[in-house]
Amino acid sequence: MKEKSSVDVAKASVRMAISSRTEEERLIEELKKENVLAVAVDIGGNLNSSIPKIIERALVASKRTGIIKDCHVHDGAIAGATREAIMQVSEKANGLNVGGKIGVARYKEHISVCIFLSIGLLHLNEVVIGLGHRSIADL
Repeated sequence: MKEKSSVDVAKASVRMAISSRTEEERLIEELKKENVLAVAVDIGGNLNSSIPKIIERALVASKRTGIIKDCHVHDGAIAGATREAIMQVSEKANGLNVGGKIGVARYKEHISVCIFLSIGLLHLNEVVIGLGHRSIADL
Protein backbone atom coordinates (compact mmCIF):
# COMPACT_ATOMS: atom_id res chain seq x y z
CA MET A 1 0.00 0.00 0.00
CA LYS A 2 1.36 3.38 -1.04
CA GLU A 3 2.18 6.00 1.59
CA LYS A 4 -0.32 8.84 1.85
CA SER A 5 0.67 12.50 1.72
CA SER A 6 -0.97 15.45 3.45
CA VAL A 7 -2.82 16.10 0.16
CA ASP A 8 -4.35 12.60 0.25
CA VAL A 9 -5.48 13.14 3.84
CA ALA A 10 -6.94 16.53 2.95
CA LYS A 11 -8.91 14.92 0.11
CA ALA A 12 -10.25 12.31 2.56
CA SER A 13 -11.47 15.01 4.98
CA VAL A 14 -13.15 16.88 2.12
CA ARG A 15 -14.86 13.68 0.97
CA MET A 16 -16.12 13.12 4.51
CA ALA A 17 -17.43 16.68 4.85
CA ILE A 18 -19.33 16.64 1.55
CA SER A 19 -20.69 13.10 1.92
CA SER A 20 -24.33 12.39 2.68
CA ARG A 21 -25.23 10.48 5.83
CA THR A 22 -25.81 7.34 3.76
CA GLU A 23 -22.41 7.62 2.06
CA GLU A 24 -20.57 8.38 5.28
CA GLU A 25 -20.36 4.86 6.78
CA ARG A 26 -19.30 3.33 3.46
CA LEU A 27 -16.62 5.99 3.05
CA ILE A 28 -15.29 5.45 6.59
CA GLU A 29 -14.91 1.72 5.88
CA GLU A 30 -13.30 2.38 2.50
CA LEU A 31 -10.76 4.78 4.05
CA LYS A 32 -10.07 2.39 6.93
CA LYS A 33 -8.88 -0.21 4.38
CA GLU A 34 -6.27 2.38 3.34
CA ASN A 35 -5.28 2.95 7.02
CA VAL A 36 -6.97 6.37 7.02
CA LEU A 37 -9.13 7.08 10.07
CA ALA A 38 -12.07 9.38 9.42
CA VAL A 39 -15.21 10.83 10.96
CA ALA A 40 -17.83 13.43 10.09
CA VAL A 41 -20.18 15.42 12.30
CA ASP A 42 -23.05 17.80 11.56
CA ILE A 43 -22.86 21.45 12.58
CA GLY A 44 -25.20 24.40 12.32
CA GLY A 45 -26.37 27.71 13.75
CA ASN A 46 -24.97 31.21 13.79
CA LEU A 47 -21.31 30.86 12.87
CA ASN A 48 -19.98 33.47 15.32
CA SER A 49 -21.69 32.04 18.37
CA SER A 50 -21.10 28.43 17.24
CA ILE A 51 -17.29 28.53 16.95
CA PRO A 52 -16.58 26.97 20.39
CA LYS A 53 -19.24 24.31 19.74
CA ILE A 54 -17.79 23.49 16.29
CA ILE A 55 -14.31 22.99 17.77
CA GLU A 56 -15.77 20.90 20.59
CA ARG A 57 -17.71 18.68 18.16
CA ALA A 58 -14.58 18.06 16.08
CA LEU A 59 -12.63 17.16 19.23
CA VAL A 60 -15.29 14.85 20.69
CA ALA A 61 -15.85 13.03 17.39
CA SER A 62 -12.09 12.59 16.86
CA LYS A 63 -11.57 11.17 20.35
CA ARG A 64 -14.68 8.95 20.21
CA THR A 65 -13.52 7.31 16.98
CA GLY A 66 -9.87 6.91 17.98
CA ILE A 67 -8.50 9.41 15.47
CA ILE A 68 -6.65 11.12 18.32
CA LYS A 69 -5.62 10.19 21.84
CA ASP A 70 -6.97 12.07 24.84
CA CYS A 71 -3.96 14.35 25.33
CA HIS A 72 -3.38 18.07 25.00
CA VAL A 73 -1.04 17.76 21.99
CA HIS A 74 -3.67 15.90 19.96
CA ASP A 75 -6.45 18.17 21.25
CA GLY A 76 -4.42 21.18 20.12
CA ALA A 77 -3.87 19.70 16.66
CA ILE A 78 -7.60 19.14 16.09
CA ALA A 79 -8.57 22.48 17.64
CA GLY A 80 -5.95 24.33 15.57
CA ALA A 81 -6.87 22.68 12.28
CA THR A 82 -10.56 23.26 12.98
CA ARG A 83 -9.96 26.91 13.83
CA GLU A 84 -7.97 27.32 10.61
CA ALA A 85 -10.86 25.86 8.60
CA ILE A 86 -13.33 28.15 10.41
CA MET A 87 -11.23 31.22 9.59
CA GLN A 88 -11.36 30.29 5.91
CA VAL A 89 -15.17 30.18 5.88
CA SER A 90 -15.84 33.00 8.34
CA GLU A 91 -15.63 35.89 5.89
CA LYS A 92 -18.60 34.61 3.88
CA ALA A 93 -20.55 33.29 6.86
CA ASN A 94 -19.90 36.04 9.41
CA GLY A 95 -23.06 36.57 11.48
CA LEU A 96 -25.20 34.29 9.29
CA ASN A 97 -26.86 30.96 9.95
CA VAL A 98 -25.01 27.99 8.55
CA GLY A 99 -25.53 24.28 8.26
CA GLY A 100 -23.09 21.63 7.17
CA LYS A 101 -20.52 19.12 8.25
CA ILE A 102 -17.03 18.77 9.61
CA GLY A 103 -14.90 16.02 8.08
CA VAL A 104 -11.80 14.83 9.93
CA ALA A 105 -9.21 12.43 8.50
CA ARG A 106 -5.91 11.09 9.79
CA TYR A 107 -3.13 9.02 8.30
CA LYS A 108 -0.10 8.54 10.54
CA GLU A 109 1.09 12.05 11.47
CA HIS A 110 -1.22 13.92 9.07
CA ILE A 111 -4.53 15.30 10.37
CA SER A 112 -6.89 17.28 8.17
CA VAL A 113 -10.14 19.02 9.12
CA CYS A 114 -12.60 20.20 6.47
CA ILE A 115 -15.65 22.35 7.09
CA PHE A 116 -18.33 22.36 4.39
CA LEU A 117 -21.18 24.83 4.93
CA SER A 118 -24.34 26.02 3.32
CA ILE A 119 -25.03 29.63 4.29
CA GLY A 120 -28.67 30.60 4.51
CA LEU A 121 -29.37 33.98 2.97
CA LEU A 122 -33.08 34.60 2.25
CA HIS A 123 -33.98 32.01 -0.38
CA LEU A 124 -30.40 31.80 -1.67
CA ASN A 125 -27.81 29.41 -0.31
CA GLU A 126 -24.12 30.16 -0.59
CA VAL A 127 -21.70 27.24 -0.24
CA VAL A 128 -18.26 27.53 1.32
CA ILE A 129 -15.46 25.16 2.30
CA GLY A 130 -12.48 25.53 4.62
CA LEU A 131 -9.54 23.22 5.25
CA GLY A 132 -6.96 22.96 8.02
CA HIS A 133 -4.00 20.60 8.46
CA ARG A 134 -1.75 19.70 11.37
CA SER A 135 1.02 17.21 11.86
CA ILE A 136 1.37 15.21 15.08
CA ALA A 137 3.36 12.25 16.33
CA ASP A 138 2.30 8.91 14.88
CA LEU A 139 -0.05 6.68 16.91
